[in-house]
Amino acid sequence: MRLDNLLIELLTEELPPKSQKEIGIAFAKNVKEFLDKHHLSTEASENSIFSSSRRIGIYIKNIKDKAENQNVSIKLMPASIGFDSLKKPSEALLKKLYTVGLDEKAFDNIIKKNENSSEILYIDKNIEGKKLKDIIGECITSSLSRLPIKKMMSYQLSDGWTTVNFVRPVHGLIVLHGANIIKTNILGIESNRNTLGHRFESKKEIITIGHADSYKEQMKTEGNVIVSFEERKALIKNSLNEKAANLKDHLTPIGDEDLLEEVTALVEYPNILVGEFESKFLEVPQECLILFMKAHQKYFPLIDKNKKLTNKFLIISNISPQNSSLIIQGNEKVIRPRLSDAEFFYMQDKKKTLQNYRLRLENIIYHNKLGSQSQRSNRVKIIATLIVNNLNLSKLLDAVILAADLAKADLSTNMVVEFPELQGIMGRYYALNEKISEEVAFAIEDHYKPRFSGDTLPRSTVGDIVAIADKIETLIGLFAIGERPTGDKDPFALRRQAIGIIRILSEKNITLNLNTVITESIQATKLAESIDLNSFIYDRITNFFKDQGYAANDIEAILSIESGLIHEIPKKLNAIKEFLLLPESQDLASANKRVSNIIKKAGLKLTLNVNEALLIEEAEINLYKILKLVDAESRKEYLKKNYSVSLKLLCKLKNPIDKFFNDVMVNVENESLKMNRLALLDKLYSAMNLIADLSKLSS
Repeated sequence: MRLDNLLIELLTEELPPKSQKEIGIAFAKNVKEFLDKHHLSTEASENSIFSSSRRIGIYIKNIKDKAENQNVSIKLMPASIGFDSLKKPSEALLKKLYTVGLDEKAFDNIIKKNENSSEILYIDKNIEGKKLKDIIGECITSSLSRLPIKKMMSYQLSDGWTTVNFVRPVHGLIVLHGANIIKTNILGIESNRNTLGHRFESKKEIITIGHADSYKEQMKTEGNVIVSFEERKALIKNSLNEKAANLKDHLTPIGDEDLLEEVTALVEYPNILVGEFESKFLEVPQECLILFMKAHQKYFPLIDKNKKLTNKFLIISNISPQNSSLIIQGNEKVIRPRLSDAEFFYMQDKKKTLQNYRLRLENIIYHNKLGSQSQRSNRVKIIATLIVNNLNLSKLLDAVILAADLAKADLSTNMVVEFPELQGIMGRYYALNEKISEEVAFAIEDHYKPRFSGDTLPRSTVGDIVAIADKIETLIGLFAIGERPTGDKDPFALRRQAIGIIRILSEKNITLNLNTVITESIQATKLAESIDLNSFIYDRITNFFKDQGYAANDIEAILSIESGLIHEIPKKLNAIKEFLLLPESQDLASANKRVSNIIKKAGLKLTLNVNEALLIEEAEINLYKILKLVDAESRKEYLKKNYSVSLKLLCKLKNPIDKFFNDVMVNVENESLKMNRLALLDKLYSAMNLIADLSKLSS
């Protein structure tokens, strides 16, 4: 056995930039797992992942050229099947031995093991270790077949007949174990030690890798390629900051992790350059300019110390000529027409009011089963009004109605038609241009929030209300027509809409009953009710608070009683957490479960009143007396939102409940006594489950 370092590189045509890093990581992971499975790696087998626009690869230290032999215990079959009544091996046992490479000579080596009260036959076998050269082809092929590639390319090999499939055509393959080439053929390419460097700036036409250890350095010095994605990314990030800091006024590049990763995937040796556009374009809302520079040109906009956009930007070039002026001029030339378009759209849009654009929504279809954006806007306005009424915020009604009415108006503006990502943002600018209040203007922008995980929430109560209304309309509308998420598919982002509602209500402590407002909204908008919507929202609430670190049982206990008051859930969960630390908690939870079962079995349909005259046993008299006091005190604390105190008061019931179940028979023959005791248990159940269904907490 010989240890050496392994290098695998696939040279391809330009890989998709948005998935290149993921493909590289997955390939390396798959290769490493395969080698581990076949015992060819060691504990010291550290690996480096390589990926750039034209290559993916992996370098792994300390890989064996041949694995050690392995002694394995092979499970054969139950002894009752392996041997007949005369204790002779059966035909089935012989066939099984043949399938694992053994024959009847191995009968004496079979051993019996007791498993689940039956005897199972096993046999030990020494399996010869695999040679790296024999399985490297299978290793690479299987690793490539399991890559997260959404769309494959089919292309022909040079023979003109053979068709293969991969994300992009492969033109080269290096497989080196130390300095030795391991011969294999992948996707019609024979392995060797040759590769290509930078498409334009490689110092050699062909780069010959002498040893697996020299690959990274050779690619940098001879090929002008930084093969490590993470190294290129770090270099770009540092160079962006340095270049910006060296400019006048010490500017800062806008932080955007996705853009940074994308440009890292586009270049093999980055060169950071500074571009500039005319200052007059800064009259256009900076969000428009930033969006165009980032999304369409992959530039990094520069901002000043006041977070204001400047007329300078950074270009990440894949070439580094001695004179970069032509590259800069070319990029500046490309950006001007688009900025001119943005300027034109903005100036034209400002000539009309948002109400004018609101009228055009009738011609924009939201969904063929739900009508136009105008009809949708009307439904949002209706729901927003219901929320205002539920929250008793009549003083905000006019602002909420105006914001809800204009929230979708910018969808028909030139700017948003050209750049849909600016919806809401442009509505704010146009509202402020019309001298509409900032409260309404910001609500127009914020009603889409939170747009993604970790996004900020609306900045005002008006924004909160319109955002909740918009998300409720989306949920009830799409569920009404059967457009619900299935598995991983959620084309209308309904999970995100539900989580958005939960975040706003919870983090802003808004006292809105979500269940109530959804029911009222369905009735007011005349949309069909979906039985799946409640469970969908229940699941989102559960998952949301589980992600916050709360226990699943605690969440279920609270939602079993009241799932509509989202803002109260964190307070109740914290109270439950404190309650469970008390020594009486588990006994009370178990008792509650017992009480619940008795009531369910009795089939009580009406709440019964306890008749004190029919309480004849000391234990039931005592329980009723203490229950009245505890219930009154507990409800008083509950109304004051002192949930922890309310739950702790229940501990006073522990001994009376135990005494009751020890001394009192509930289901007696005397019907009056029986019903009175059931009424007592019903009152007890009501008192114990004011905040949460304690039976869910029983371990």
